[in-house]
Amino acid sequence: MIQQINGISNSSNGINNIHANNSSKNNEDFSKILEQSQEQVKISKHARQRLSARNLDLQNSDLSHIGQAMSELDEKGSKDSLLLYKDMGLIANVQNRTIITAMNVNEINTVTNIDSTKFVK
Repeated sequence: MIQQINGISNSSNGINNIHANNSSKNNEDFSKILEQSQEQVKISKHARQRLSARNLDLQNSDLSHIGQAMSELDEKGSKDSLLLYKDMGLIANVQNRTIITAMNVNEINTVTNIDSTKFVK
C-alpha cells in the first residue's frame, strides 16, 4: 500500500515525477533570467562619467529603447555602433550590449571605429 502525504506519494515513481517537475520549472526560470540579463543594456564606467559630466540622463525607458535598437543592430551583424538618441550620441558595443561612451549631439564631428549608425526613436 502506498501512503500519500499532502498529495506526495511515497513510491519512487511519484518522487521522480516531483523532481522532474521541479527541474523543468527551474530550467524555465533560469532561461527567463538568462534571457532578461542578455537583453539588459550595460553602461561602462567611462560612459557613466561622460553622461554625468555632460549632464545627460538616461532613464529605464530610455534604456529599453536603446536595448531594442541594439537587438536590431545585433540581428544585422553590427559590432560597434553610434546610437543617436534624443540629444546624445552613444557609442555601443552591440555584442556585449554595453554603452562605451556618450557625448552631446553637438560634440559629434568625426566618429571612427564603428560599423553602423542607428537613429533611436
